[in-house]
Amino acid sequence: MRNLICHQAQYESKLNDQELKYLLNTARKAAIQGGEILMKYYGDINTIKNKGREGDLVTNADIEAEQEIISFLKKETNDIGIYAEESGRSGKVNDLSWCIDPLDGTTNFAHGYPFFATSIGLTYKNKPLLGAICIPFLNENYWGCPGIGSYCNEEKINVSSTMTLIDSLLVTGFAYDRQTEIENNYAEFCWMTDRTRGVRRGGAAAVDMAFIANGRLDGYWERGLAKWDLAAGIPIVELAGGVISDYKIDSFDFDSGRILASNPHLIKEMKTELKKVKPLDIKTYSSL
Repeated sequence: MRNLICHQAQYESKLNDQELKYLLNTARKAAIQGGEILMKYYGDINTIKNKGREGDLVTNADIEAEQEIISFLKKETNDIGIYAEESGRSGKVNDLSWCIDPLDGTTNFAHGYPFFATSIGLTYKNKPLLGAICIPFLNENYWGCPGIGSYCNEEKINVSSTMTLIDSLLVTGFAYDRQTEIENNYAEFCWMTDRTRGVRRGGAAAVDMAFIANGRLDGYWERGLAKWDLAAGIPIVELAGGVISDYKIDSFDFDSGRILASNPHLIKEMKTELKKVKPLDIKTYSSL
């Protein structure tokens, strides 16, 4: 068995199967609850605000969903700390922590583009352990836990079997600081587009990782991500047979905000190609 991040967390946490199942079911219920709130507001948003960075939006749906999720998690698991996108850290500080993204893909949601999700991940000592992702518009609920595997609704899922990059469909994203950072992913996007069947920009990391896990997409890379973007997706991808790594080195650092996720056949080729890419300085083009 590969040395999976989520299995490392399981081993270190010493949680038994019954405890893991309870926490998984709690995550699933919380994600579905968040998704229901999002659909209540889908197409009828009252408030859209910019959080300070261009394109980094928050809506009344984000706020209400997060409040309801936190209230539920505190009721069910009061001894576990919480790290949420809109409200930050709360609850007890200990080894276990819920990572909550009430609405991943807020820009998509605000424009009526249906690829958005609620993402609930549980970490142990900063390692993702289990997770649940609700994509409410598609009526798809993804979840993964060591000893159980990865599922969409009640059906077991697996990553794709695509063997070569030239036959693959990839997905990526662009961080909010892309206009000021030299490592903006523009050059990588163009490079990988020419070496695959195509590269999509989904706009929601949780959705991208769910689609890697169920084999709709073959590989994913991105930088500038937060823990709440990744915590649920990592175990779901790994337990569906996928590989999680940094896209320029062999290990994975949860704090780096950088990730490469793919089926086992493509990981080496994706790394090789990404290492070849020279950054594209966007300032050169913005001055034209």
